[in-house]
Amino acid sequence: MDSSDHSENIDHILNTWDFEPGRLTARITEAADGRDVLQMRIEMGLLQMEVNGRPDGERPYDFNSYLEYLQSQFLTDPAAPLSEDDCEEIDREFVQLYHRRICWLALREYEKAVRDADHTLALMDVCRDHSSDEEWIDSHEHFRPFVMFHRIQAKALIELEKHTPEHAIEQLTEGVEQLRTFYEGEGMEDDEEFESDELHVRLIELRETLREQFDVGQTLNEQLADAVENERYEQAAKLRDRIHRREDPR
Repeated sequence: MDSSDHSENIDHILNTWDFEPGRLTARITEAADGRDVLQMRIEMGLLQMEVNGRPDGERPYDFNSYLEYLQSQFLTDPAAPLSEDDCEEIDREFVQLYHRRICWLALREYEKAVRDADHTLALMDVCRDHSSDEEWIDSHEHFRPFVMFHRIQAKALIELEKHTPEHAIEQLTEGVEQLRTFYEGEGMEDDEEFESDELHVRLIELRETLREQFDVGQTLNEQLADAVENERYEQAAKLRDRIHRREDPR
């Protein structure tokens, strides 16, 4: 190659885009062929990912992702076990989706973050339902609460952008209960242990920050729960009507 040809040299990118320790920096940029790509700056260079389909741009067996390929296989044989190659590809896809998901969150592309979180959770379901290797299953299930946390956070911020702070707060409350249900299914019966769980604490902190920032008292759903708990049924009926009109204003 001619020494004057710098097409394979990325010094010009690294020299104009500093790595910042402790801070995730990402951007969407245009590739040579005009398509959008997602880049994340890392200490020794950068990661470049596709914005749709599988982050590495591969199409396993002509499917958009390995998850889609496996789902097509299960249509033929719902009880099909995972092969060693399947497990390796699943692990690759997990890592790729993690990197892309945290980039979407950093860029406030919350709907894309939810999409990739759903993809990851579906892969975890495949691992749980089609593998007999308990240690391998547990290595993924260990991260399910973290993926759920990202999804809950992103869903709440979508509600904040598209609807109201009250919707966002209610989304966080719903997410906290989803997290509680998961932990209970895993054998966590101690309320104090759940209350001190880092992911739970961070969701509550975000909810209360929104409540304070936007001066939101009890949401309609919180008022409804309180009315039902205290047997104020007439008030509960009125609150249900208000919630219905809010959700379906036609």
